[in-house]
Amino acid sequence: MLRMATVQSALRPFALVAALALGACGSSPPAFQEVAMAEPQAYTLGPGDSIRVIVFGHEQLSGEFSVDGSGHIALPLIGEVRATGASARELEKRIAQQLADGYVRDPRVSVEVLSFRPFYIIGEVNNPGQYPYAAGMTAVTAVALAGGYTYRAKQDQVVITRTVNGQKQEGTAPPNTPVMPDDVIRVPERYF
Repeated sequence: MLRMATVQSALRPFALVAALALGACGSSPPAFQEVAMAEPQAYTLGPGDSIRVIVFGHEQLSGEFSVDGSGHIALPLIGEVRATGASARELEKRIAQQLADGYVRDPRVSVEVLSFRPFYIIGEVNNPGQYPYAAGMTAVTAVALAGGYTYRAKQDQVVITRTVNGQKQEGTAPPNTPVMPDDVIRVPERYF
């Protein structure tokens, strides 16, 4: 009994060093905040989105537009309107306000997103790259689009880099986490 206690106390420093080494090797991004991952925020427009603008009763002002690299759309009569960071409803109000300023009496405007910005998936998937976003996607459906996991993939979590309130955040998340356009999803490699 005394001999077993001596062996255990002799091995204790090695166990501590091993635990610290494994912790340093396996350092991963912090888990996403519940708010950032639980409910996707209202979709905000950005460069690369395509939208349809309908000005009721004025077909010549309606059409399909793309948000350019500077975050604007160019509309007939009123010119450039800032779209980046606005939801479809907010953009409707911006356009209506500008049209009401001397162009159209009591404008009624509708904005619909036709195509979303893509998301990106890297790491331990068979076909990493850029993929089109579809509403309701989760990280596991993104992995499926990318050809599935490689044999080295850690399948119980992903690392997502996402812009939240104008700031890039990175964190670990479960595979059922909703994906948003512009997200970068990294499937990490498992160690054992």
